[in-house]
Amino acid sequence: MHRRIIVPGALGAASLVLAIPASAAAPSPGAPGIGDPYYPAYGNGGYDVSHYDLRLKYQPATDRLEGTATILARTTADLSRFNLDFLLDVGEVRVNGAKASFAASGEQELEITPAKPLAKGAALTVVVRYSGVPSSKEAFGFTSWHRTPDGGVAANEPEAAAWWFPANDHPRDKATYDVSVQVPDGTQAISNGTLQSTSSRLGWTRWNWRSDKPQATYLATLAVGRFDLTTGTTESGIPVVNAYSKDLGADDGAARASVERTGEVADWLTGYFGPYPYNALGGYVPNTDTGYALETQTRPFYSPRQFAGGSNVSVVVHELAHQWYGDLVSVRGWKDIWINEGFARYAQWLWSEHEGEGTAQELADYTYASHPADDPFWTVRPGDPGPENQFDAAVYDRGALAVQALRNEIGDEDFFTVLKGWPARYAHGNASVADFQRYAEEVSGKPLAALFDTWLFQPSKPATPAARTASRAPASDTPAQPRSWRRITATNDVHEH
Repeated sequence: MHRRIIVPGALGAASLVLAIPASAAAPSPGAPGIGDPYYPAYGNGGYDVSHYDLRLKYQPATDRLEGTATILARTTADLSRFNLDFLLDVGEVRVNGAKASFAASGEQELEITPAKPLAKGAALTVVVRYSGVPSSKEAFGFTSWHRTPDGGVAANEPEAAAWWFPANDHPRDKATYDVSVQVPDGTQAISNGTLQSTSSRLGWTRWNWRSDKPQATYLATLAVGRFDLTTGTTESGIPVVNAYSKDLGADDGAARASVERTGEVADWLTGYFGPYPYNALGGYVPNTDTGYALETQTRPFYSPRQFAGGSNVSVVVHELAHQWYGDLVSVRGWKDIWINEGFARYAQWLWSEHEGEGTAQELADYTYASHPADDPFWTVRPGDPGPENQFDAAVYDRGALAVQALRNEIGDEDFFTVLKGWPARYAHGNASVADFQRYAEEVSGKPLAALFDTWLFQPSKPATPAARTASRAPASDTPAQPRSWRRITATNDVHEH
């Protein structure tokens, strides 16, 4: 930041210096990134969003989206300008009611210059009117918008928002959402949270969804198409809304046989992770050709490919485990992805144990034995894998090995206290791997730096003595493959970018 004061003479300058506090500074542009070294352009600096109100109109036949986004925020610096992450065509921007100038820059930056500078700590209302064809837009060489035969879907990690609404696109800035979508009659619009209402007029139906708990931008989702909706409630009374494309073909039965168990699985997970943290639940399976699933908050996205081999409750367990580990407590930076994926994979191991198809210890033994010392698997460091390996299988499997190592080191009583206490400690916030280590040390009273370093940060296979903290089987033994192994490894591409 630069401050330049022009006054007529030294006496005037001295007077002004005395009159202006040393901390005063001229407003400056907010940063075009939030400061995550993995993705320097993602997110923005200078403000914090509290709520997104999105009023949209979507035409499936042409993939044209029109929208008005109203963003409620508060400035965290004196701003002359600020950025949003966005790709569609902008027609007008207003800041606190007044028209603002705007320009596109970089891969996905919308630079907004308000009519007047913004003071630090001030309430901020930004209205953006926009339109465009999401499937025609790319950033960094890819798209996060999935065109389907009957519509489109926004679901991807670590980014998806910029294809359908302007945002501060990083998990560090969570907000609540109202998403209202107008689509042709006979078409459904699926999003997060609770369905507040639907109404039809002149051939169009409006679907109104609300997420009333803080939600990261990549966890916000939109799916428009022809869906069959099912409803129910969990044993604890949480309403469940599931949606299945009417064009799933041979995968339809397996998809329903899996996703319809969402309420059962969520209730089971509460025994390990604590109360379910939201007032809505469900899942949706659109007719996409993608291979991954994603923990979109309250209503995970599943691709049909997840069910091509038959029913797959394990992937449902994985995505629902993320509602605590990843959604309720989100990464501070994308390098902390182990807290999401290691624990979601470990939930699958616990489900295997629950189903009598192999204990968590047996799965740890088999995972360890399946990768010889020269396997590149061991060169990936789950505690800081780098953006190129963020969703590598090692982050999941070696990540789950680290969780089992922790369990064996501190014992079941402290381990399950940590498992349930962690989501409560950082509920609706963000945390890092270092935060998790400190919390586990606090609960167990044990120093854990060496264990975390061995299993999360060393680019090599732990030696046998260290390995036995995760695998108690003798090194010469070849463990039998647990019955759940193939089903679990079939979900290794759940977050394939």
